[in-house]
Amino acid sequence: MKQRKVPLRKCIVTNEMKPKKELIRIVRSKEGEVSVDLTGKKNGRGAYLTNSQECFEIAKSKDILSKHLSVKVSPEVYDQLEQMRAQAKE
Repeated sequence: MKQRKVPLRKCIVTNEMKPKKELIRIVRSKEGEVSVDLTGKKNGRGAYLTNSQECFEIAKSKDILSKHLSVKVSPEVYDQLEQMRAQAKE
């Protein structure tokens, strides 16, 4: 049986290529709304972050998501990322 190709994406903080399932996608819709995309299938401009506390802190301190998505990202999005990470640990 032929082995399937694993889709890789690049984390915008660490610039590492990782399997898509290991990353969290943040998406900006056409209306300019920024949200966390759990399914990985929402329409819009997407950015991927490694699912780690250090990565979230760097992204928040340097405001990398705002630069990458070309829209001001509210602190609530970062809070939502932290909550998702806490829930994943449980």
